[in-house]
Amino acid sequence: MASLCSDEWRAICDKFTNAQHLTDVESRNDPENDPFRSKYKARELLREIYCSLKSRGAGEEDGGGESGDQRPPEPPVDVQREDVFSQGLSGDSAGGLRAAKLGAVEYYLGVNHVDTEELSAGQEHLMNCMKQLEKCRVSSENVSLFIHVRNQLGILWAGREETETAQGYLETAESIYQRYNKEEGSPPTDMTEYFATEENLLTHQERTKRFELAYTHTMYYLAQVYQNLGQTERAATYCHSTLQRQLQLNQFSPMEWALNAATLSQYYITKGRYMEGRHCLSAATVISGLAGEVPSEAAAQESETESERRDQLRQKRAEIARCWIKYCLNLLQDAKKLLEDSTGEMDTDRQEELKGERRREEEEEEKGRKSALLFGSEDTFDSIASLEEKVQCLFPLDFTEARGVFLVGQNYVTQAKEYFEMDGYVTDHIEILQDHSSLFRGLAFFEQDMERRCKMHKRRVDMLEPICNDLNAQYYLLIRRQLMFELAETYNEMMDLKLTLANRQADTQSLDNHTIKKFNSLCSASAKYFQMFLDSLASPEGKLPEHLEEEVLRPALVARFRVARLYSRLICSTPTAQLENLNKSLENYKYVVQYCEAHLEAGAAVETELELSKEMVGLLPLKINRLKARMAANN
Repeated sequence: MASLCSDEWRAICDKFTNAQHLTDVESRNDPENDPFRSKYKARELLREIYCSLKSRGAGEEDGGGESGDQRPPEPPVDVQREDVFSQGLSGDSAGGLRAAKLGAVEYYLGVNHVDTEELSAGQEHLMNCMKQLEKCRVSSENVSLFIHVRNQLGILWAGREETETAQGYLETAESIYQRYNKEEGSPPTDMTEYFATEENLLTHQERTKRFELAYTHTMYYLAQVYQNLGQTERAATYCHSTLQRQLQLNQFSPMEWALNAATLSQYYITKGRYMEGRHCLSAATVISGLAGEVPSEAAAQESETESERRDQLRQKRAEIARCWIKYCLNLLQDAKKLLEDSTGEMDTDRQEELKGERRREEEEEEKGRKSALLFGSEDTFDSIASLEEKVQCLFPLDFTEARGVFLVGQNYVTQAKEYFEMDGYVTDHIEILQDHSSLFRGLAFFEQDMERRCKMHKRRVDMLEPICNDLNAQYYLLIRRQLMFELAETYNEMMDLKLTLANRQADTQSLDNHTIKKFNSLCSASAKYFQMFLDSLASPEGKLPEHLEEEVLRPALVARFRVARLYSRLICSTPTAQLENLNKSLENYKYVVQYCEAHLEAGAAVETELELSKEMVGLLPLKINRLKARMAANN
């Protein structure tokens, strides 16, 4: 700066360096009762720098400066959408550089105020920075500041849930980066170099890294903005690119990166994009293994005690394991939907058809993998690829393939449970057990041996039943309802399997006493848990609600329907017991019909069950009357 002598300029540079050190290093050691002490000191240094620049004629024409904490008018949405390239890319004039330097001080003051929870003052300084930049054309000397200030304003407005305003600032930052790279391409001056002596200027490589990191932040914030706007596909794309750039720039905290990658995998899974989901999870597992090392400044800033840090690492790795469980579970469930016929059994024709298409799918997988945005550097890519090979991303088409997916999922169940123990993590532990149960259910679909399939369902009962019975009904009501319903359905599946096995050997009338006893036991157990679920909906006085809430409407009516069906299927040794069961069955079928007649909106939730209930309400009285007639004749 021509108007400042070398000693004065060196003093400004020293103040700026001290302010940066106070902000980035000293502030981490500030006491709890004075958490912003270092940042307040940094603010005073920045104010002194600003006054020095102003007093030397650096900004006679600008309207910036300290204005206290008065809240300025909020910027219109379109203010950040202007074309900052309207005058083209060229070298800045001396006046433009002076404005950029003043703008940079305003920017750092704005960030300082935001960091100390003075948002209105922070916004004012950031907007003053924008005003200074209005005097400049985008050039290599100021493009970094153009992007940084819009990033910060995007964060500020997103925090106020003004998502569209945040979107405007961030999309402008993105367009500035893209157009600069297209028309200029050389790494620009970093803002810190405005206040650096010649011997402290950055290298070409460091300038590039810092500029790319600024744009990575833009993408990271845009991913969150698009997520909040419901643009999930766009959000996923930006999140994926952000993660890739963080690895390339070696600017990431391993566990934070890994959790973000694992979270992204869940989006891909819900879209049936298992190749991308597997890649994210494999990368998350490999990168999480780097935790404990210090690959970047971000990781070095962690300040937890060693024991807290170890506990957090265990927890986050367990959370990644849970994402793997969901991957395996969804892969099995989606394969089941693809292969099952109208009765819920394997469609063997469809199975053979898909097996014939498998080679083409494998070729497409390899092609897609090569064209995908892959994670990792040369050091980690092989590890990620090796982990991917241990679990398939194509739908399993037979028991052998399904078992491979199941075993991977079960392995991660074990890992997750090691951290999320029942003692201390009740809800998490039970959710993991429920996923384990669902893994068994998914595998059972592929098992053709009925006896072995039944044993898989018995494993589900054994892991869920003790917990369901031991849970406190007052504190864990919703979880108990889930477990009751699942146990009822599991016993029901086992009952159907036992009957199918028996019918392969003889008709129902010829069933031996052992088979009948086993069938009735499973039937009664299923009815018991459905009834327990229904009883949990009642008031403390035992009165059932006249109106079922939306979240329990379908489960409650389905439970009624299933109880009705189960009572009608019990094999009775005496006509009296059979008559009692048929009357209970009719009572429950009538409840479904009458409730749907009284609440017309309920019919849409249970169309199939309602139709069958109406049919049974018509048929069962005839069966009951015939049974009564036979009983009277025998007497």
